[in-house]
Amino acid sequence: MKQLNWATLGCGVIANELAQALSKEGRTLYSVANRTHEKAQAFAQKYGISKVYDNIDDVFYDPDVDIIYISTPHNTHINYLRKALSNGKHVLCEKPFASNAWEVREMIAASAKYDVTLMEAMKPTLTPNFRSVRENLGRLGTIRRYFSCYCQYSSRYDKLKEGIVLNAFKPELSNGAMMDIGVYTVYPMVVLFGRPNKISASGVVLSTGTDGQGAVNFEYEGMNATVLYSKIANSSLPTEIEGEDGNFMLDKINQINRVTWQARPVASSGKGPLTPVEDISAVTDKDEYYYEVAEFINLVQAGKLESEVNSHENSLITIEIIDEVRRQLGVSFLADHIRTI
Repeated sequence: MKQLNWATLGCGVIANELAQALSKEGRTLYSVANRTHEKAQAFAQKYGISKVYDNIDDVFYDPDVDIIYISTPHNTHINYLRKALSNGKHVLCEKPFASNAWEVREMIAASAKYDVTLMEAMKPTLTPNFRSVRENLGRLGTIRRYFSCYCQYSSRYDKLKEGIVLNAFKPELSNGAMMDIGVYTVYPMVVLFGRPNKISASGVVLSTGTDGQGAVNFEYEGMNATVLYSKIANSSLPTEIEGEDGNFMLDKINQINRVTWQARPVASSGKGPLTPVEDISAVTDKDEYYYEVAEFINLVQAGKLESEVNSHENSLITIEIIDEVRRQLGVSFLADHIRTI
C-alpha cells in the first residue's frame, strides 16, 4: 500500500505534538509550510523533515503531498482548506474546524465535490477510552444527564490583565475560551447524543470581546446536559454521564485517562452503602495523538470522505452550537461579517 506523505501547515505547539506522535510510530512528516519561513526551517530541522516551502501556498500544489494537517489560527482555516481540498489534498484540520457554521458547510461541500477526506482533529472522541464509554452506554439505563467541565486558567489572561492582548483572546482570529477549550466539552456530547433541542448560555465576556468563560445548559428529549469552560479560572471537576441505573465518570474530557462505572445504589434515603466503582478504562499504550492519525490514515486508504465518529455532521452540529453560544453571549468574530475568497 502506498506510503502517504504528510505535510503540516503551521508549526506551533499542536503541530509539534503531532510530529512527536508520528515519530513514535516510526513516521516522519514529508514537508512543512508556515507563514514564517524561519520557523518552518527550525521545525524541519527538529523533526528531520526533508522539505520546507519558500512560499506557504506551494504546499497545496506539491504533487507529492497526500495529506495536509492544518493547525494555523482558526480564522485562517477556511482559506487554506479551500486551496487544499480543491487541489485534491486530504485534510486533517485542528479543532474547531472553522470560525462559524457557514464556513464548515462550505468545507464539507468541497470535500464531496473534490472527493477528498476531511476530518476535524478532535482527538478525545477517537481514543479507546471514549470508545469504552460508547460501547457501555447501555449499562446506564435511561440517560438523564451529561455534565462536562474544562476550566484551565491561562497565562495569556495574566498578560491581558497587564494590557497585552495575545492571540488567545483576539476575536479577529476567531479565538476565545469556547473555541479553544470549551469545544472539548461540546463535541463528545454531540457524538453521544446528537443535536440538543434547546441551548441556554451565560458567561463572562472580556474587554477584547472574546469569552473568558461560560456555562451552557442543553435540553434533550428526556435528559439535560451542562458544560462549564473557562480560561480565567481553574477546575478539577470530571465529566459525568448519569443514568437511571448508574453513572460513568471520565477524569478529563480533553484527555481521557480513566473511565469508571458505578451502579446506582438501592434506594435507602441516602443511608445505604455505596456500590463499588468499576474501572472500565481501555488499555491505551499509544500517544494520545496516535488514534486520530490512525483514524485518518484508515479513512484515506479506504477511500472514505469522513469518519463515523468525528463525522462531518457532528462537526457541523458542534460549530452551530458554538455559534449559538456566541450569539447569546454577544461574542462576534470578524469572520462572521466578511467572506474572504
